[in-house]
Amino acid sequence: MKQGIFITIEGGEGAGKSTLIERLSNMMLERGKSVLTTREPGGIPIAEQIRSVILDKAHVTMDARTEALLYAAARRQHLVEKVVPALQQGQFVICDRFVDSSLAYQGHARGLGMDAVWEINRFAIQELMPDLTIYMDVTPETGLSRISQAAEREVNRLDLEQMSFHEKVREGYHLLLEKFPERIVLINAELGPEQVYHDVLNVIEQRFAGFFATDVKL
Repeated sequence: MKQGIFITIEGGEGAGKSTLIERLSNMMLERGKSVLTTREPGGIPIAEQIRSVILDKAHVTMDARTEALLYAAARRQHLVEKVVPALQQGQFVICDRFVDSSLAYQGHARGLGMDAVWEINRFAIQELMPDLTIYMDVTPETGLSRISQAAEREVNRLDLEQMSFHEKVREGYHLLLEKFPERIVLINAELGPEQVYHDVLNVIEQRFAGFFATDVKL
């Protein structure tokens, strides 16, 4: 039985997810909250190995269905080995990407169909869905520009896709926003990092009233 809170952070390439997750985690830890941050694909050794296969720039010939299945396999192992145990212990879990990424990237942008990709992932996640999904919305132009200026960030196979692919990814996320308005909240990630952080923190505060101590300063 899930007892913790499961939040996922979604967005296209260069949306600023990693920076946001680090700030949220630090804030929670400072206030004595039990928090686990992790990422997909990855987070555990098996899933990290699958990640290296998926994102390897040499694997440009990877079939779209193969890609979708690899993501689902990494997701399954990550859940049972890391996410579910943390939730059962009552932790606050913040995950960089989850099933919505597969729906937007493989389902919509790759053209496999969101319903088909959802069926693959439903088998993998066994109906476990986030309590809240934060979608960091940026234009592909902004996101890819940020990546090109961040020397420390790895350049992966998805970064090398055509602009039209990244536009389809964003379009896919917006379709998901329409389908799951009760779970997914759009954040304008074109704004500065301070404003983005405040906007996200406000959403979390409103959604999970009482979780944080009353002395949280926005």
